[in-house]
Amino acid sequence: MTVEPIRDKIKIDQMYHYLANKDLKYGLLFKFGLNTGLRISDILPVKLKDVQTKDGQFREYFILNEKKTGKEKKVKINSSLSKEIESYVKQENLSFDSYLFWSRKGDYLGRVQAYRILKSAAEDIGLENFGTHSLRKTWGYWTYKISNYNVGLIMDTFNHSSPSITLRYIGVSQDQKDELYTLVQF
Repeated sequence: MTVEPIRDKIKIDQMYHYLANKDLKYGLLFKFGLNTGLRISDILPVKLKDVQTKDGQFREYFILNEKKTGKEKKVKINSSLSKEIESYVKQENLSFDSYLFWSRKGDYLGRVQAYRILKSAAEDIGLENFGTHSLRKTWGYWTYKISNYNVGLIMDTFNHSSPSITLRYIGVSQDQKDELYTLVQF
């Protein structure tokens, strides 16, 4: 099964509220993925000090070395995400050195556990073909639409080697094919 982006903003909203009501940490995890386009393996180990300074100001960039590629990546934390982090940090009373997505085992939430939580929420709200990678794909899909179809920018952000790979990855080519089947009717 190929996981898909979430193409419906109502479903995005439903999923966020479902997760946040279950645990604020899961709502933040969902929002972090949607707002950064990062892989789950790069999101889970984030500590508060990675996104904020000691005096509580947000860093201009969240800078990380991607686990999969080893490449340095700079991500601008947008206002939606910074507000969510701020609220979460106050509610959870996190220290500067705390993992945002902490685990009861003492470190950070594992990939399998994150998958289970997100997948279960997706099933409960009726989302099909969903996995942790859907967060990254959703960011790409909506960025593509909002940027007036600037595939080159998304391709560069995702380190893809061609526009066709990026379009297939974010599910746009499937959308276009679906549209053809709707348009051409005899």
